[in-house]
Parts: sequence; structure tokens; C-alpha cells
Amino acid sequence: MKPDILSLSLDQIRDLIAELGQPKFRAAQLYRWLHVSKVISFREMTNLPANLIEALVARFIVDPIRMVTYQESAVDGTRKYLFALPDGNLIESVRMIYHHGISVCISTQVGCRMGCTFCASTLDGLSRNLTVGEMLGQVYAIIRHSNERVSNLVLMGCGEPMDNYDNVVAFVRRISDENGEHISQRSITVSTCGLVPKIRQLKDENLQITLAISLHAADDEKRKMLMPIAKVYSIDELLSACREYYDENKRRLTFEYGLVRGENDSQAYAEKLGDLLNRYFDHAHVNLIPINPVKERNYTATDTAAVYAFQKKLEKFQINATIRREMGRDIDGACGQLRRRYSEENPT
Repeated sequence: MKPDILSLSLDQIRDLIAELGQPKFRAAQLYRWLHVSKVISFREMTNLPANLIEALVARFIVDPIRMVTYQESAVDGTRKYLFALPDGNLIESVRMIYHHGISVCISTQVGCRMGCTFCASTLDGLSRNLTVGEMLGQVYAIIRHSNERVSNLVLMGCGEPMDNYDNVVAFVRRISDENGEHISQRSITVSTCGLVPKIRQLKDENLQITLAISLHAADDEKRKMLMPIAKVYSIDELLSACREYYDENKRRLTFEYGLVRGENDSQAYAEKLGDLLNRYFDHAHVNLIPINPVKERNYTATDTAAVYAFQKKLEKFQINATIRREMGRDIDGACGQLRRRYSEENPT
């Protein structure tokens, strides 16, 4: 199977052009076709010579993403896309409409091995990491399909981004490159369930992204029940690494908190969370998320009144608590749901 050329950096494309005996300026032309025009075939690159096109066709594929289907919410216009990869694996992406523009949430892995008990994407485990090109391909396919400028990116779809660290960092640099799509790093959010060594590594990358921490609990006992990663890294270890990240980058972190009815949504638990975060941060930001129901799990979302009560309690601790707008509830909204349902209905 031929590799995808989208995964190559501009420097790697320059090396490739030199290897093929082409003039240096061809590298910029090729890169522009890929990352500005976003073509899906080498034969669309009309200003490249035929011998270069044939050499590229023989060695690479352009577009590693094929759209299988998509769903559009009748409620809020959210679109959920199902893409096929060259090896037959399936991944999901989501396009959401906000007042500030179009936001796209992409997958970083095929499946996930983190085992969070409220998440559909981890039910079948991890198949493999996505390449840089496969992550770029999701964004480009949605731009082509919607014919819209994407203003914000979220790496919070299927997979754990920090478990595909090198490719994710390369993707962030590529999608924010001024020679390509040039999405501001400040408009990119990378989520993690809490791989402490990778958070510490990320703090030295000099990226201006927003780091989102999937916290979901205020004590180790509850977090271990919800998130197996908590058996490896304690909350204190996680929040210490987060504080180091903040001190280095001065970029606000967001703590994602999925509200599960009867598990982590009481007023007493809100106080516990407020006390915890105030030990590490002044005016922490918590994003409250009423979970999307997953049929394979027994968890249900907290009712609206309890969500607002939880928010009010956190605000008494000087914590900026926002409530995530529920998107795509009517179209398999939770991570991994569309992929799983499609696979069940279309067995190979």
C-alpha cells in the first residue's frame, strides 16, 4: 500500500523534489496543490510536468480519506462524517456550527485503548494510530464537502491524541503552517485523558494550543472507576503536570468534566472538585459536559437542573464553569457511535 503524500512536511517534499531531479520551485507548487487547493488527485496539478506527476502517482496516494456517509442533525446542523482509510478502517469526524464559526472535531486513532467507561470509541480497543495525512485528510474532506472555512479544530474525536504524540504534534504544526491551511494554533484544542509524561513533553514544544484535560472526577477512587488511566497516574500527578504546562506556556487549560447521573454530579462532589482545582490554579476553567448516552453502557446524562446547580456551585469557588452545548444528540453524537453502528450493519 502506497503512503499518503499529505503526511510529508514541506522540507520532506523539498527533499523528494530534489531526489526526483526536479527544480526546487516545484516543491512549493506541489505543497500548495496539496494544502491550499486540497486536490484529491495528482492529475489535477495542472502546472506540474507530466514526468513529475507520473513519478508521484507511482509512489504515493494524495488523499487517504474516503467519505462513506454522513449524518446531519435536524436540530443544530451538526454533521457527523464516517470516513474509510486505505486499509479499510473507519474513523469519524464532526463539523459543528457555533456563533464564532465552524469547528471541526477529528479522530487521531482508529479506536482507543484508554478504556474510559463512558466512551463508545474504546469499546473495540485500538487498531492503530492515524498518520498526519489521515488527520489532515479529515479536515480537508470536510472543507471540500461543506465549502466553508474552518475556524477552530478540536482533537477530541476517537482516540487519545497523546497516545499518537509525534503525529499529533506534526499535524498541529502542519495545519497551522502559513504555507497551508494556516489555522491559528490558538484555535486548536488537543484533549488528553491524562498521559502525564506526554503532557510534560508537550510543554516544551512551544505550541500555542489549548490543552483540554479529561478529568471527570475529583478523587482517585471515582476516576479509576471511570477512567483506567487513573490507575497509572494519580490526580495529584496529573494536576502537577498541568501546572507545569501552564507555568511554561501561560496558556489556559480546560478541564473537561462529563456529568454522569448518580456518579459525579452531586453538590457535594462539586465542592470537592472546586477544592481540588483551587489547590493548583487560580480561576480554573471547567467545561461541564452532559454525557451523550451510549447504548453499551449503563450511564445516563445528568438532568438540566442538576447541571446548572453543579455550575453554580463551582462558580462559588471562583471557577469559570461553562456548559458545553449539546451537539448532534439525534445523530449518534457520542464518539465512536456512528462507526460502531455502521460496522454492525455492514459486516465484512
